[in-house]
Amino acid sequence: MQLQKLASETPYPQAMLLPVTELDWSRLFAMREMALSSPDAPMYLLAPEVSLLLSYMHDLRERCFFDTLWNCGARPNEALALTPADFDFRAMQPYVTLRTLKQRSRGPGRPAKNGLPIRNVALWDADYRARMQTLIATFGITKNQLLWPGRQQADGSEKSLSTDTVSRWLNKAIDLARSDGVTLSVASLTPKTFRHSFAMHILFNRIHPKVLQALMGHKSFKSTEVYTQLFLFDVAGQHNVSFGFDVDQARRAITGLANHYLRS
Repeated sequence: MQLQKLASETPYPQAMLLPVTELDWSRLFAMREMALSSPDAPMYLLAPEVSLLLSYMHDLRERCFFDTLWNCGARPNEALALTPADFDFRAMQPYVTLRTLKQRSRGPGRPAKNGLPIRNVALWDADYRARMQTLIATFGITKNQLLWPGRQQADGSEKSLSTDTVSRWLNKAIDLARSDGVTLSVASLTPKTFRHSFAMHILFNRIHPKVLQALMGHKSFKSTEVYTQLFLFDVAGQHNVSFGFDVDQARRAITGLANHYLRS
């Protein structure tokens, strides 16, 4: 979804938005190859690649899980903890509430759900919202049930799926694509690749890096800089900056400046 109507629909201040331009996918593919030459760069897919890969996920629950990572930048374990109660599809700008489950800077053990920092992420894509509502209705998932439940525990409570299970879902889709002659240029895809892809898509659509920090749930902007540094390749590719200068023109310019200062 191109975010041309973002200014009127977004919950973020106008000052936090940069001008939206048409995305040149061929240029972005080339810039991605250049950016990923760095060994520390996060692997990410571009929107056409994500769309194609998702089309090979024929199970609604599997498709919706990776759709969620792509549409809201959730960490895989954050998405696995979601229930229908975390979505507000009726708001003027629909959104999902994510609970930050990353363990850094906290003590050992898993914190209580109501003690976690939260962030609200806008759900811009209407097709995604409709698919999630179909998921909830099809499986009769009640307000506080997990969207992606695992095995039921001895006390009757639900346990979320493991990240190994969703990784197998992804590998199944990659194999189906490969058998259809589709090979993605980014190697070693993992569920977290969709979170990285969300971050870069947000920047490509000219949403301010400080907004991206909030969307990603980064406590420090240093964590967001891993994406903004890659985005510099995209910015550089849009400008033809020349460092050369015609010698004769340079001579005339300098002579003219020198005469100007001599007269003054």
